[in-house]
Amino acid sequence: MAQPVLAQINIGVTVSATGPAASLGIPEKNTISLLPTTMGGQKVNYIVLDDATNPTEANKNAKRLVSEHKVDAIIGSTTTPTSLAAIEVGAESGTPVITMAPIPPQTGEKHAWSFVTPQGIGIMASALVDVMKSAGVKSLGFIGFADAYGEVWLQAMKAPLAGAGISMNTVERFQRTDTSVTGQTLKLVAANPDAVLVIGSGTPAVLPQASLRERGYKGKIYQTHGVANRDFLRVGGKQVEGAVFPVGPMLLAEELPDSHPSKRAALDHVNAYEKVHGKDSRSTFGAHAWDAALLLGNAVPQALKKAKPGTPEFRKALRDAIETTKELPASHGVFTMSPTDHNGLDQRARVMVRVDGGTWKLMTP
Repeated sequence: MAQPVLAQINIGVTVSATGPAASLGIPEKNTISLLPTTMGGQKVNYIVLDDATNPTEANKNAKRLVSEHKVDAIIGSTTTPTSLAAIEVGAESGTPVITMAPIPPQTGEKHAWSFVTPQGIGIMASALVDVMKSAGVKSLGFIGFADAYGEVWLQAMKAPLAGAGISMNTVERFQRTDTSVTGQTLKLVAANPDAVLVIGSGTPAVLPQASLRERGYKGKIYQTHGVANRDFLRVGGKQVEGAVFPVGPMLLAEELPDSHPSKRAALDHVNAYEKVHGKDSRSTFGAHAWDAALLLGNAVPQALKKAKPGTPEFRKALRDAIETTKELPASHGVFTMSPTDHNGLDQRARVMVRVDGGTWKLMTP
């Protein structure tokens, strides 16, 4: 008896494989080729487009994926601004979008159709403040991207800092494409806070820390999980030594206790990625793409019970299934979604690391 022809699931990807965020987007793009080619017994086709770290291009890519390729879901994009551009299209077209960058809380249809794989900024902010308090920090300087990523971090830090009795005495901004932050750095050095928090991602986040060290700043420097890639270490060299930041557990998968719920998924990603791209080529950003596929793979069988791929009904069923994800172990943490929480990660999704000897070292609690 002939088997029925099954509809193909199309997943669109818009990623920043070029531009200022390329050091993040390239491992994400590399990961796509490692993702499952079947889900729920159906063939999966990935259509990958480069948005060049440009929100306008990310929006165009998402529209193209929806209109030309009739995708059932979109993974993307790499940065907060490009992800915000993609979710606009998801909301307009009724297409689930799983971002690989943190985004501010959304409302209405933008919230309904968007899901986030990276740790929420609040989770990471509280981890940073905890280690700052333990280190005796009383005053903090801030220099962050002059965009949505910088702003969401600035707002997220205020409450935990106040609760810890730490004052933020200087706030400076810089662009992802800046080649100098001399003016901002001089103001931070003059204020002389106990520590400085750099809000950036990839190699552009090296600039403020390097500039601070060049001008003799001796205080502690903290970064965010946006710098958890080898290019940051390579470009920063000795100037980023000592930086402390929170990351997803997958970065140091082998050092996790066997009881950690993410260890298996983290090692699955690390082993698959490094088999192709070499030892120590792992990236937390590539893992966000891996986790997006885990979310989709978990949701697809449920959605297939209600509709066929390529239809609005399937996209809606897929969205609903993602929203009901419960205790799904992934490389960055454990996902439990709800109608009000489209990130679904908790304290299990973070560990603290320090740059030491040109690599990352796990900090003990």
